[in-house]
Amino acid sequence: MLSDNVNRIVAARVGDPGAIAVAAERRVRAASLLGEHGRAMIIAADHPARGANGVGGDPNAMADRFELLDRLCTALERPGVTGVLATADILEDLLLLGVLDGKSVFGSMNRAGLAGSVYEIDDRFTGYDASTIAAMGFDGGKMLTRIALDDPATPSALENTARAVNELNDRQLIAMVEPFLSSWQDGKVRNDLSTDAVVKSVSIASGLGRRTAYTWLKLPVVDDMERVLSASTLPALLLGGEVKDAAAAFASWGRALKQPTAQGLVVGRSLLYPSNGDVAGAVDKAVSLL
Repeated sequence: MLSDNVNRIVAARVGDPGAIAVAAERRVRAASLLGEHGRAMIIAADHPARGANGVGGDPNAMADRFELLDRLCTALERPGVTGVLATADILEDLLLLGVLDGKSVFGSMNRAGLAGSVYEIDDRFTGYDASTIAAMGFDGGKMLTRIALDDPATPSALENTARAVNELNDRQLIAMVEPFLSSWQDGKVRNDLSTDAVVKSVSIASGLGRRTAYTWLKLPVVDDMERVLSASTLPALLLGGEVKDAAAAFASWGRALKQPTAQGLVVGRSLLYPSNGDVAGAVDKAVSLL
């Protein structure tokens, strides 16, 4: 089945590139961003475009595109999964496979801040733009927003994020902002996941743009999420990140989802590459929290 899917994708990309636009036009859009359970369950797969292929002890886990697509198809088939977040290369593959009907789709917008680079904070928009997201019939765009007070690239990063927020809001598309208060430590960018830092990042991100009617936040789950989620009235999606203790992670997600602004989960590696290899089981467990 995997080889058949790969052959279909390659045949279309070589012989009929226009099939991607046709598939986007024919795609059945999601009736709502929230599923039957009233919450979003979005699978994230935009890590490779930022050079972040590692999962657990395998630095190249996500580098096998064929396997990644197979895992994505498994996840998207599970009941309760409402959508997907990825870059154009991956979303177009999924369109060609016909697995995005009835799902919300979010395009990843800024990927130039390559993981481990000296310019990681200077995260320019090299992925989707608002006009293409609208033209493809997708539901919104996501932007990673690192706020590093010790890096002079931060004002430009904030300005570019605000511009994307404006362009998405103007088109009545969701602007999914993922903020972190970050700093340089030993030559690497580290995100501060203390409650105070996440609260501050929420305050800054919530004020970006000239309109916020369609702005949502994508936030890490940290200690005292009640205080974090009280820092803004914007709808919030909880990100999973790379999980070392699955039981503890699921418990923390469940507690955070009880807050009124929490609208669901956006999880990638921990569901696509669970330690036991059971993608369907990991996704089903996450859905059960909703």
